[in-house]
Parts: sequence; structure tokens; C-alpha cells
Amino acid sequence: MLTLERVDYEKVEGEMLKNKWFWVILLVLVLLLADYQFNQKTPINVRLASVSQGTVDLTVSNTRAGTVKACSRSRLSLPIGGQIAKLYVTEGDHVKKDQVLIQLWNKDQQARFEGAKAQVTASTLAVVEQCRLADRNKREQKRLKGLAAKKLVSVDRLDNATTQMVVSAARCEKAKATIDSTKATLALQAAILEKTELTAPFAGVIAEINGEVGEYVTPSPSGVATPPAVDLIADNCLYISAPVDEVEAAQIEKGMKVNVTLDAFRGETFAGEVSRIAPYVKELEKQARTVDVDVKLLDTGQQKKLLIGYSADIDVIIQQQKETLRLPTETVIDGDSVLLFDSVAGRLELKKFVPGISNWRFSEVKEGLSDGDKVLISLDVDGAVDGAAVLIEE
Repeated sequence: MLTLERVDYEKVEGEMLKNKWFWVILLVLVLLLADYQFNQKTPINVRLASVSQGTVDLTVSNTRAGTVKACSRSRLSLPIGGQIAKLYVTEGDHVKKDQVLIQLWNKDQQARFEGAKAQVTASTLAVVEQCRLADRNKREQKRLKGLAAKKLVSVDRLDNATTQMVVSAARCEKAKATIDSTKATLALQAAILEKTELTAPFAGVIAEINGEVGEYVTPSPSGVATPPAVDLIADNCLYISAPVDEVEAAQIEKGMKVNVTLDAFRGETFAGEVSRIAPYVKELEKQARTVDVDVKLLDTGQQKKLLIGYSADIDVIIQQQKETLRLPTETVIDGDSVLLFDSVAGRLELKKFVPGISNWRFSEVKEGLSDGDKVLISLDVDGAVDGAAVLIEE
């Protein structure tokens, strides 16, 4: 005979409820453990920069690379054509003002010049001859005039003497005028002869020579550009010319201080000041409109290190804050935040601050950070986010 045991449903229901809460608690513990392990992953290596006291400049920079230029540069050509007879310089030579650089064959013109000189000499001697004769005739006429008053000579003889005096005086003046004419001819021949020589209009260095002894050179036809015979550059005065965006150029004034950097001298800054702001805007195809700004270097000794044509960048100082709190601009996120290093927790913390003026190197900190704070400088490191555990690289 079978017997059925009575099932205690309340007891079974209680056991099931206990098991349900067990699984819920277990799931919560698993999630907490997963979160803990996620946050305790291997720290990442980062580099930090310090918040410190220093100078921050509000600057305007060039939009494209500037160029080191000479205050004076002439691409010289001869005004007449001819065969090069003498070449007195080579590329790289330093020359003085009015030094002869190139001479064309000019023997025919030299002969004309010497002939003009001889004419001047001859006319000078003719003046001496005619004017001395005029003086003698004048004295003779005066003597005869006195004798005629005493009835010692005839009137005809006095008239002849007077005529000779007048004629010889005219010949004297004519000879003097001939001197002026021959001197003018000599000056003309000298000017023509000078055209056969190319001289330096100022002291400088020879950058380029186009032509050799024996070659023929011809002047440029009107409207046709030809290579210059000599490219002369003054090396005792240099300046930097750089284009600045038309909007930012409105802030620049003549005399403002400028920091100049060159690719050829990385890490070195040259002090300068604005010497000229172009009175017009350049409009170039596919480029922003710009204004050329010229900068002169304050240390003339530094000019000796530079070469014409070096590329250069300028930072015109519009405003300057000295001994202010600053940090590298590359550490700033969205203009007003940084990832601050918490040395106690060994983690990064997203921190907002109140910014001031800034440039591509430094940004001013008005509030929110303290001197000596460490902030993340390597923003491109994977995992470098708010709350990330980090290890510091020197």
C-alpha cells in the first residue's frame, strides 16, 4: 500500500526565494569584480609637464615661411652690347662701391676718348695764344691812342690798331667757347666709354655672374627679361620679410618686438622689431590674403651668421605677461582643461582652469592650477584619459 507524503509548499517556496537572492548577490559581486579588474589594468607610461612661472606672449605669426633678404640687391646688366674683354670678379667675391666688375672690348671708344682729350688740350693752348695776342693788341691800341692825341701817329694807324684789338678779343672769346665745346665732347666720349664697364653701385658680395671672357652680351630688349650679367647683394644689411594674414596684420604696429626663428638655427631665437608694414594686401590664387611685414634684427652681429634666402618665421609680440603662471599649450584640452596628475592615487584627473593669453608654446593660467602641478603632455597616448592609472616617464 503506497503512502503519499505531504509536500510543504511554503518551505519549498522559501528555499527558492533564498536561491534567487543568492544568484542576484553573486551577479553583483561578479560585476564589481569585473569593474575592479578593469580599473586595475596595467598603468600606461606618460610624460608630464610642470605648471610654472614665466613669460607668456600674445603673438601674431606668419602664415607662410618668410625669407631673409638684403637691404640692397641689384641684378646688374650692361647698357650696351659687346664682347667681354675682362672679367674682374668671380662669384662670392666681396667688392667695393664703384669697383669695376666687367669690361667690354672698347679700343675704338678708348681712341675716341683720347682724341677728345687731345682736342681739349689743343683748344686750351689756342685760348692761351689768342688771348695773349688780344692783350698785346689792346696794349698797342692804348699806346697808339696816346700818341694820336699828341698828333704823333696818324688816325688810320690808330683805327687799324683798334680793329686788331677788337678782332683779337673776339678770337680770344671764341677760343674759350671752343674749350667748352671740346670738354663737352670729352664728357660725351667718357660717358660712352663708361657704358662699356659695369661697376658696383654699392659694396656687397657677387652672388651670380652670367658670362665669360670672349662671350658677347646684349642688353635686354624692351619688355623681355634676360638674366643679369651680375647679381650683387649687399651683405652688411639684412632683414626678414614674411606674410601675415590680413586679419591679424591689423594688430601689428611699426616698432613692435619680434622673435625670429630659422630652420638653419634650430633652438635659437633672434630678437628683432617691425620695420615696415606693407601698405597693401597681396591677393594670391588659392591662398589667404596676406600683408608683408618686414623685420630688422636688433643684433647686427647675428646678421653675419645668416645667408640671403634663408627661410624664417616671425612671432610679433602684441601683448606680454611677465612672471605669470603658465603651462605648455600642447597640454591644453579644448582651451580650458588639462589632465592633472594625482601623485597620491597615481592617476590622471580632468581639471578645468581659467586661461589667459596664449601662443603656440605657452598658455597663461589665471585660476584653477598651482605652481608645480604636473599635467599630461603626451595627449596622443592610448588610454590617457580621465581616471587612468599612469607611470611617469622622465
